[in-house]
Amino acid sequence: MDYLNVQKEEEKVQYIVVKFGGEQYGIDIKYIDNIVRMQRITRVPKVQSYIKGVTNLRGEIIPVVSIRLKMGLGDDEYTKSTRIIIIRLDNGDTIGILVDEVKEVINLGPSSIERISYDAKEEKSNYLWGVGKDKGELISLLDMNLVFADKEAPVNI
Repeated sequence: MDYLNVQKEEEKVQYIVVKFGGEQYGIDIKYIDNIVRMQRITRVPKVQSYIKGVTNLRGEIIPVVSIRLKMGLGDDEYTKSTRIIIIRLDNGDTIGILVDEVKEVINLGPSSIERISYDAKEEKSNYLWGVGKDKGELISLLDMNLVFADKEAPVNI
């Protein structure tokens, strides 16, 4: 076997593909702590409109955020497919995000991802770092740390 001709396979990252607002988004699986069915969310007064409230997950109180509202995509529509994805950020914070549906887990390598440029007019582009291509479909890749790096309104409840 000629070891010089063996190409190193590109490093692939797993993304969970979710849908909200009629579009597909990918979240790096390293941030996913848990995926739970829709459950009771207790409203909290005087918080930003995109914060739906808090939920109790096995004794831990977790803020639940509507990514749709945060990205300017309209209010959430609750169906039997609605899920709360528990995200653990790099800074250790735990936050629940509402998604319309969890579709699948995919593997994307650098050659399947295009970086996107920042568009100040497009609210949601502030939270995306790239677009992945899988099976002929485009998947907007969310940067979870940017989604929750809100200077004027941190998600502290």
